[in-house]
Amino acid sequence: MKIKTQSYNNVIVVELQGELVTEYIQQFKDAISETMSAKPGGIVLDMSKVGFIDSLGLEELLSLRDECNNKSCQLKLAGLDENCWKIFVVTRLQDQLDSYEELTEAVKSFV
Repeated sequence: MKIKTQSYNNVIVVELQGELVTEYIQQFKDAISETMSAKPGGIVLDMSKVGFIDSLGLEELLSLRDECNNKSCQLKLAGLDENCWKIFVVTRLQDQLDSYEELTEAVKSFV
């Protein structure tokens, strides 16, 4: 998995590329820990290059949402492809995380 971050004012965009699966969870956790240390007002996970999310990946997304809520930080997802969106629907998590079709929409939603 490749992970890149960019800052836009008080919002950090974390671009994920690959699969958010058990094999890469520690790498994801480390990147998010570094991101949270910057104390952003918001985090957008750019999921447009993520092809699959397993159960541990979903668990980590929910854990990150809770951590953000506890630290007055908002978490938003952007660019979920059809396959990943179906995973959210089947697991009934589509209403548990703010999701936007486009990255720009998600970043602008913080204004």
